[in-house]
Amino acid sequence: MIRSFILPVERVTTSAALVAAEACLTIACGAGLWQVISRFVLADPAIWSEALVRLSLIWMAMLGFSPAIRRGALMAIDLAAGLAKGTAKKLLDGVIAISILTLCGLLGFYGISMVGRVARQEMAGLEISIAWGYAAIPVGCALAAVAALAAFLDPERAPSIPAGAQSPASSTATEIL
Repeated sequence: MIRSFILPVERVTTSAALVAAEACLTIACGAGLWQVISRFVLADPAIWSEALVRLSLIWMAMLGFSPAIRRGALMAIDLAAGLAKGTAKKLLDGVIAISILTLCGLLGFYGISMVGRVARQEMAGLEISIAWGYAAIPVGCALAAVAALAAFLDPERAPSIPAGAQSPASSTATEIL
């Protein structure tokens, strides 16, 4: 029952998080480019672009956490999981899921607390509440928790990794070793 609910929800949330993270990276690149042009070509630096780059990168990192979990792109976890077999792998998968859920719970709890604490402060340059930046923490953690549950319930599905292939993290780890 929980599996039939979590997996479709995770597919939608992880896909949306990935698209949003990509959009945040695009926004950060565009704002950074504008900062360089306005500062060095026009000699009139934009006061908003640096803050927008920072805000976009924070959101990108937190939104990118759930696709990374679901695709097995966390290097240390992927390396250990690749070495485990049978019961040890199932136990390791459970420990990984509990660890990620614990991390997400703690970060989410304190992230919500910080959003409330900084709600009246404004972000210099953008003139919006700095809480918009801190809101990335609980949002990213909620999406990552859904992805961690889905990865535990359906460990075989990894959208970007074809069957029998290694993930980018394990390929990199193998090259390093």
